[in-house]
Amino acid sequence: MKQIKKILIFSISIFFLLSCKKDKNLSLQYLDEYILKESAFFNNTLIGGLSGVDYTKGFYYFIVDDGNDPRFLKAKINIENNKITNIKFYNVHHLKDTISTFYKNNYFDLESIFVDENTNEIHFVSEGNIAYNKPTFVFKTDSSGNFIKEFPLPKTLSHIQNMKHNATLEASSKSANSKGFWVAMEGVLKSDGVDPTFTETNSPIRLTYFDKQTGKATKQFAYQLEKITKPAKGDVNLNGVTAILEYEENKFFVVERTYQNGYDVYGNIIRVFKAEVTESTTNCIAIDSLKNTKFIALKKTLIFNFESIKDKLAHGFIDNIEGITFGPTLKNGNNTLLFVSDNNFQKYGKQLNQFILLEITDK
Repeated sequence: MKQIKKILIFSISIFFLLSCKKDKNLSLQYLDEYILKESAFFNNTLIGGLSGVDYTKGFYYFIVDDGNDPRFLKAKINIENNKITNIKFYNVHHLKDTISTFYKNNYFDLESIFVDENTNEIHFVSEGNIAYNKPTFVFKTDSSGNFIKEFPLPKTLSHIQNMKHNATLEASSKSANSKGFWVAMEGVLKSDGVDPTFTETNSPIRLTYFDKQTGKATKQFAYQLEKITKPAKGDVNLNGVTAILEYEENKFFVVERTYQNGYDVYGNIIRVFKAEVTESTTNCIAIDSLKNTKFIALKKTLIFNFESIKDKLAHGFIDNIEGITFGPTLKNGNNTLLFVSDNNFQKYGKQLNQFILLEITDK
């Protein structure tokens, strides 16, 4: 019996060590870029403002950030020889009230989407509009976009006066164990710290877990934003989280976007970090302010900077990346990641419907 226990302990130890080594060696490799033309229409609706994406059962779901006509698209992406060859759209669903007034009563600035594979229910994050005193919110619909439920936010995310405009809930991910989902703030709560600048600062955003069964937030962790690395050329110099994806339980890909005006189309710096909730990470769901509280944030490591591939891109720049999801498995067995940019419907000048395909490796 003792011998069996020893073998079992040894096997578990080896598995743990191999898992740690594999994660330590995790890296991302560029495969391809695809640009969808800016004047593309589907079912009489303009394709643009793609601020979130999810891959489920062979289909990609894109959220369209259009406050006048909030909607989502269902598409298939053909990938051959590690290249994106075509994007075909199948459906567009407009979020309109039928038996409720939920859509009429809320301000829609949709930023993230994911689909529950078991129920086919679709989850959304809207950042609201703090300037107009309209709160951020999380909700779900059926597969056609009919409203089902809004999720109550924890106390730490319920005070609109503690949030900054364009820095509220931005990102989401279904959990790796299928028991819940995560949402993340783009920016720092007023009571938690300061906005990132050109030197190291205390700039934590909050990452919150919702239990699927109860529909309530049960835990929350802090993630520290990076400093801004390029010198200022204008008066806008921002950095925040635009997308997250849990790839293993408590392990995430986190997309940080720096935007600086004055650089023309080269104002975005997009970096991907792997981040982890460990046993020592502080659960801050009951902590009102992180400014004057000692806490341990997620461990994070930079694994990809899109600056490194600018010379491989058709237009020579990375655009406003706001969505991340898993893509198909390659012939070599490796998984892929698909990133998508929000072109803001060209409101602010030249922007792209840009899709980037990366390969996940552990070498």
